[in-house]
Amino acid sequence: MSSPGPSQVIRTPTVFLQNACYMHQFIRSKDTSAIVERPERLRAVSIGLSAAISRIEEAFSSLGATGQLAGTTEDALVAALDKMKLSTNGASISKDVVPIVQSMEKVNLLDSEAVKYVHGDIEGDVYLENLRKWAEQSAEKIVKGESEIPQGLSQGDLYRKSVAIEGAIGTVIEAVDYVVSSPAGSSSHITQHSRAFVAIRPPGHHCGEDTPSGFCFVNNVAIGAAHAHLKHGINRVVIFDIDLHHGNGTQSIAWQINEETYRQKLEEEEGAAPSSKPGLQVYYSSVHDILSYPCEDGKPELVQAASVSIHKSHGQYIENVHLQPYQSEEHFWNTLYKDSYSKILKKAEEFLDETGGPGDDVLFFISCGLDACEHEYESMSRHGRKVPTSYYYRFARDACALSDKYAHGRLISVLEGGYSDRALISGGLAHLVGLTDFPTSDSSASSTTVDERWWSVENLEKIEKATKNSKRRGGRPSLQPPLVPPIPTSPDPDQWITRTLEIFNSIDADGAFKQATSNVTSVNSGPSTRSATKGKARTSLGKEKPTSRAAPLKAAANSKAGKREKNVKGEGKASSTSSPASSLTSLDEDEGGQGSAEKKLPRVILKLGPGPGSD
Repeated sequence: MSSPGPSQVIRTPTVFLQNACYMHQFIRSKDTSAIVERPERLRAVSIGLSAAISRIEEAFSSLGATGQLAGTTEDALVAALDKMKLSTNGASISKDVVPIVQSMEKVNLLDSEAVKYVHGDIEGDVYLENLRKWAEQSAEKIVKGESEIPQGLSQGDLYRKSVAIEGAIGTVIEAVDYVVSSPAGSSSHITQHSRAFVAIRPPGHHCGEDTPSGFCFVNNVAIGAAHAHLKHGINRVVIFDIDLHHGNGTQSIAWQINEETYRQKLEEEEGAAPSSKPGLQVYYSSVHDILSYPCEDGKPELVQAASVSIHKSHGQYIENVHLQPYQSEEHFWNTLYKDSYSKILKKAEEFLDETGGPGDDVLFFISCGLDACEHEYESMSRHGRKVPTSYYYRFARDACALSDKYAHGRLISVLEGGYSDRALISGGLAHLVGLTDFPTSDSSASSTTVDERWWSVENLEKIEKATKNSKRRGGRPSLQPPLVPPIPTSPDPDQWITRTLEIFNSIDADGAFKQATSNVTSVNSGPSTRSATKGKARTSLGKEKPTSRAAPLKAAANSKAGKREKNVKGEGKASSTSSPASSLTSLDEDEGGQGSAEKKLPRVILKLGPGPGSD
């Protein structure tokens, strides 16, 4: 197959990582066997992303496109970062088809217009101030035998996340700046990085305006949407939530935003002075298991919110679809996906057509939870509402097609849930491949370049075996993957495994985790430890408070009912039979480290410039 012609636009994703996210640790005890939300989950995701990049490079190379693309990728990335007035010193930039950015961005919770737009309060930043206080006092409270989480909030699925929260938000905002600043599309660009995958934890889609739950203390995607609106003039946002669990927090926030915009519209129709800036409109959609958290207890307000389908009335655009068990792949694709799950795509298209069609003011997000995957722990998805791994690939392709049509291809996928190693590896692999366009000789969408056997159980076992013992033993890893994939002297069907290890080692997923956690001590039986060194706050967004927003369906984000799923969201020990790769993310030593003395964390973690804690 020939290489792409000069007029063919190939969109590929950029991967954004954040080492500060390895700090979101459980500190009440060294025993984390019952805690499914742990920083090691990021290691599994990184493995899957590395395998995806290896496969993508291999495919591009076979199409004769690697050389042409390599010449444009670095320049485009540096240009985008420069346009955003961000330094490239903190980013790991490669000339690969899929660049990797090691983000150093952090957001000060109390000094970010976007954070306040979502989580602020007209009476003051009460929730954000409380959140900061909880984090600062957490170690001391644990030493005293108390919980670091206030009474009235769920204790099983909420625990201190340290600087991970600010790093996660900063990375999403950086990805938004980068994607929105990417070229809108022209014959002069062979490759465009107008898509991004943001691998961060803790997740965010269960957190409402001031109601943390389900591991979520702030809503990463909602903040990203708010930032896009406030800084870049994005007025229409599409959010696809494909986590196993309903994103009750995101839906509640979207409802409040839409209500405020609708109120503004009605007032203008009654003769009020037009606003100087259009309000934000959000289409939120979710495909989820109605029997799982937050609906498992059957609380009417939560089940009802997770079943809402409303379009245009009262200015709302919400679509919820419930997962169903599937009997075979054919049944899944020909019946469930075609007739039910793809409805969220069709409703998104209707929303955009009704509000102005394609435009520069449109941006797509995917809340990419991987816990509906067929390889997830049985204890997490015990109701049988699963999806085949290829869902993460094919849905990404469909979402990309819509973003190409309406938003110049601008799409940001943000990691939400996902707990077993195999679910995270396979889902991350399939999804990143799905975010990638492959060059073809006729400029049409490629359907033959990608082989869905890339994430077959056989190949997953090869990945697991190769990466199980790849943990680094000291030394500083390469800051970026080799610029050109190695060419084997003789055909090797498993050369992609070697390349996967090279890429994975270059981003130092496990090494970063060990560095970040080796000096953090669980504090239930000794003096407190520092949660993290402070990073520089991102203050360019200004300090203006958002306007007041009403809060209908706020109960949809209320976590006070707690979470009673056994073995779900950290309240029980995960099944060891559903994921053979369960030992991949275990450490050689206790995760909390040894000893009880207060220790300072390392200041530099795989960065070209100053690391976390630098002034």
